[in-house]
Amino acid sequence: MITGGSAPKTHISRKGKPVVDTDCLFCRIAQGEIPAEVVHSDPDVMAFRDIHPQAPTHILVIPRKHIPSVSELAAEDVDLMGKLFLVAKELAKEEGIDEEGFRMVVNAGPGAGQTVFHIHLHLLGGRAMGWPPG
Repeated sequence: MITGGSAPKTHISRKGKPVVDTDCLFCRIAQGEIPAEVVHSDPDVMAFRDIHPQAPTHILVIPRKHIPSVSELAAEDVDLMGKLFLVAKELAKEEGIDEEGFRMVVNAGPGAGQTVFHIHLHLLGGRAMGWPPG
């Protein structure tokens, strides 16, 4: 939480994992420190438009909780990850891409193309998608 204009502190969960990482770009966006074109916001999940879109619709859906990658998911994150997919489904409908089809992508690790180490789901649509994807 940001108070008095000072930098946010890293919040640690009971299990010793950061809930907010002050060095994480997506945590800083979720905290309101860095502007983004937000299309969804609730206490658990935020979604915003990608600044380098790879399709006419390219939205990033993130948990507010800092989870660096799929490989760091815990059993306690099951409901949160399910919520990411439900939010993406609703955004696809709002964006008008649900009928023609859309893609949801989660990259895990640098070899898969992950460049921001805060788990996020890419919602892509509005054009035909090729296969295999990369």
